[in-house]
Amino acid sequence: MKEISEYSRATSDYELFSFFYDRVLNREIVSFSALRECAGPLMRDPRIHPVLLKVFELIKTLNWGYFSQMSRETHRQLWEKLVIADKDLVEAGDLKRTLSIPDLYVAMLDIHGYTKFCQDSRKNLSMLHTLDRAINHDVRDISARCGAVSQRERGDEIVVVAASASDALTVTLAIIDYFGKTSVLRDPAVPVRRSGDAAILPAFKISAGITGGNTSSPLIITEQGNLAGFLLNSGARLQVRADELSPTDSRVMVTKQVQMHFSKENSGDDKCALFTNDTIYFLDTGTLEFKGVLLPTCEAIFRTEDRYKEQFSAEMTALFTSINGNLWEQKIFTDLMQLLIKAAGAMPLFTCALDPPVRGLNTATSATVRQLCEGAVKAWVQDEDYAGALDLLRGLIAVMERIPRFDRLVLDYARGICARYDLLLEDYIAALDQEIDKNAAALIPPDQFRTYNVARNAVRIYENFRLQSRRSPALTKKKALWYKLIKANQDKMTMTLYSGKK
Repeated sequence: MKEISEYSRATSDYELFSFFYDRVLNREIVSFSALRECAGPLMRDPRIHPVLLKVFELIKTLNWGYFSQMSRETHRQLWEKLVIADKDLVEAGDLKRTLSIPDLYVAMLDIHGYTKFCQDSRKNLSMLHTLDRAINHDVRDISARCGAVSQRERGDEIVVVAASASDALTVTLAIIDYFGKTSVLRDPAVPVRRSGDAAILPAFKISAGITGGNTSSPLIITEQGNLAGFLLNSGARLQVRADELSPTDSRVMVTKQVQMHFSKENSGDDKCALFTNDTIYFLDTGTLEFKGVLLPTCEAIFRTEDRYKEQFSAEMTALFTSINGNLWEQKIFTDLMQLLIKAAGAMPLFTCALDPPVRGLNTATSATVRQLCEGAVKAWVQDEDYAGALDLLRGLIAVMERIPRFDRLVLDYARGICARYDLLLEDYIAALDQEIDKNAAALIPPDQFRTYNVARNAVRIYENFRLQSRRSPALTKKKALWYKLIKANQDKMTMTLYSGKK
């Protein structure tokens, strides 16, 4: 059979399949609509429909890439969103190539320790093959159980596409459970225990970023069935940020859209196991900048030992509100201090030796952090000693960097805020010193004024008098000068956490 017109009732199913098979392999047919056109009037004959469905499976395997494993039976939600179903054979259809729909989600996952494992196992190839099978087959089966599709990328990266925020979070935590040998998910419908040879693999940590749920973020499916577009890239940036925040533990970062859609999806009677079991708590983590786009983000907290972060959620939100409102004159600094006090008090008790000492302190505890924060607030608000307050903040950062497992996000915001204020410090001190020179007679006690004039030529003594004068209540323009500089430099004070290539 060389032409479709040669088909007759005597033609076997095998011969008809072989006819279409050759054309699919030669790339003459790459879609079901092209197959349907080639079959022409034969479509009316129900006897050939099973043959066409088999040919469709071949087309799907060769041309659908990421989605070749998807079927109407196993991935009903994704199928409805991604496939233009045939009007007669609803089990077949054409894959959409450009998508811009609010209920499609992409999760990017990275396996910690993959490279080291490969190096350690270079003389034991069976272990490498076992891990390879786990990533390519077990993860795919777990994804299918969650109504999602997964694809391995560049060795230790996994891309997952899901039809809902609940599915995206469920499959992500299922994969974390599988590799980490944990039981966070607690969903009997999704088995995550390893079996066979995979049971001997070590536990791995996973960093993940989940994005989606936004009509303005298109997703492109290439001719090879691969993914492209901002949705994929932003998911990768979130995964990188999760890796930065927790290089040794599993961590999941999501966009605010994912959080909102998760809550909306579980507002009715049909709730997912994550919601029913209160498995996840979303902590607002502020705005992440990615290639000029601002992404409001959250951390999906799922480990019991991390739930203490709920206790400083309100303080963190207050700080973000102040940053978004450009309240640099006072509130950002005081909100940061309140956040540091609450974070240090909420985390598990710690006593950390400081060697070398920081600001004369040999030991760091939550009381130490509180003491430094309260001193900084007093210097900032009551004394209007902004330089001194920033000096205490730098000391606080040095202390927090020594505290094991101090929340990296909180520390990053402390560093970022301190760096923005430091931009102003040199100009502020120069302006303040000019005021001191103009008003020296009023600022310096009469019995020391002559000494002051003599000491102007001695830099060290002169600077000491300046330091005293900056802290003097009689210097009335401190706040005005500080606020003036902040307003004059608002463009430099804009703050977002950046993740990505410069």
